Amino acid sequence: MSDLHEMSATDQVRALHDGEVSSRDLTTHYLDRIDRLDAEFGAFITVTPERALDEADRADQRRAQGERLPLLGLPLGIKDLHLTAGVRTTFGCAALADHVPTQDGWTAALLRQAGAVLVGKTNAPEFGPTCYTHNEVTSQPAVTPYDPTRYASGSSGGAAAAVAAGLLPVAHASDGAGSTRTPAATCHLVGVKPSRGLVSLSVPPTALSTTTIEGPIARTVEDAALLLDVMARPWSGDLYGWRPNARFVDVINRPPSRPLDVAMWTSTGLDESHPHPQAVDAAQRTATLLEEMGHHVHELTIPAAYDRAVRDALRAWFAASVHASVSPLVPAERRDLLLPYTRHLVDTGETLSAYDLLLAQGVLARYASAHRLALEGFDLAVTPTTSGPPVPIGHFLVDGVDGVADSMLAWSCYTPWANFTGQPAVSLPSHLDGDGLPYGVQLVGRERGDADLLAICAELERAGLWSQVHPPCWNQ
Repeated sequence: MSDLHEMSATDQVRALHDGEVSSRDLTTHYLDRIDRLDAEFGAFITVTPERALDEADRADQRRAQGERLPLLGLPLGIKDLHLTAGVRTTFGCAALADHVPTQDGWTAALLRQAGAVLVGKTNAPEFGPTCYTHNEVTSQPAVTPYDPTRYASGSSGGAAAAVAAGLLPVAHASDGAGSTRTPAATCHLVGVKPSRGLVSLSVPPTALSTTTIEGPIARTVEDAALLLDVMARPWSGDLYGWRPNARFVDVINRPPSRPLDVAMWTSTGLDESHPHPQAVDAAQRTATLLEEMGHHVHELTIPAAYDRAVRDALRAWFAASVHASVSPLVPAERRDLLLPYTRHLVDTGETLSAYDLLLAQGVLARYASAHRLALEGFDLAVTPTTSGPPVPIGHFLVDGVDGVADSMLAWSCYTPWANFTGQPAVSLPSHLDGDGLPYGVQLVGRERGDADLLAICAELERAGLWSQVHPPCWNQ
């Protein structure tokens, strides 16, 4: 069948379970599309066709023997910032181009245990600190299939490009300051950052890592819920771990029991940066639809702006995070292989004292608290996902490494606060502009209110917030 990628991930799983399609046929279909199309989109760093077909054959055998697993036989990609046993994990770093882990990360293991077939590792920026996906492991940056001259954002840019181009049915992603949501916005997809503790990191969290959480990128809310149900099994040692009361796929069709109180703002929080009118429209058209559905929308001023203290704290947090990742993995004699911006962050991280880190943590805590206080009494917050459309390749590097942080913040300013508050956040597709470029809208729910958030997202999907307009490559 040449149109297998037209089916949602949920329908593919159903067809696999019913024996209407084999995992080998499905996996072969996606491997063929990757082989023909991915040179243009940069969705993958590593593709494992022989291993994937072996896993697909085993999945078909297991299904024939009566096994029923949530993802049995479904092709999947794992973001290349996350460990996969026997499949190289480069962290987007040329110095680690031959790094092959001996064990899976926690979430990768859950996805494999659920029967997913690993077809490869999706593209990610070097150690993940950028909202663009460009590295020297592969020469092709991850770009949006809606305009391959523009980035698919990052750090989950490869995952978003793969799903949008029909190279995967659904993908694993992760989000430290918007890294699932902004790629989803650039690719007209659903991107979910769960509440803190719903999905565990592979190692015990630190003060710097509690903002990062893995989640799904998908074409529909139901597909996102399908993957999230597998990922939402925190390990017993997770200090922040918690489990939902029901499967997300079972609750997303339940409408809210009462009208919701919704907060909305479109200000960027940056005096020198203003949102594109189409970004404002993404939030306003969502607010209008929510009101038509019977909910109450209240426009607020932004709870906390990006003053100099917050910007400095964000820089310190990013630098310390990257330095902590690079130090144990890349020996000093190979650090000349790091990209200039990564070296800049590592060098900055080495100058930070314990006082600097504690000060930054305190500033970001106060920044997060301002949002929590402003949203007390509200069920939902709505903002644009990004301040403008997907940006051209090279956009963030125009002013050199010193200008990268400010340039990225001006574009991705709406997403970081939800990482620091720990609340669940979803980017939904809004619309395409006159040039065919996608815009997304961000919805943020109450902490541990992931089921309620996904339910309202599904309600917006059914109400027609967006139409599933595919990129030009879809029918190739």
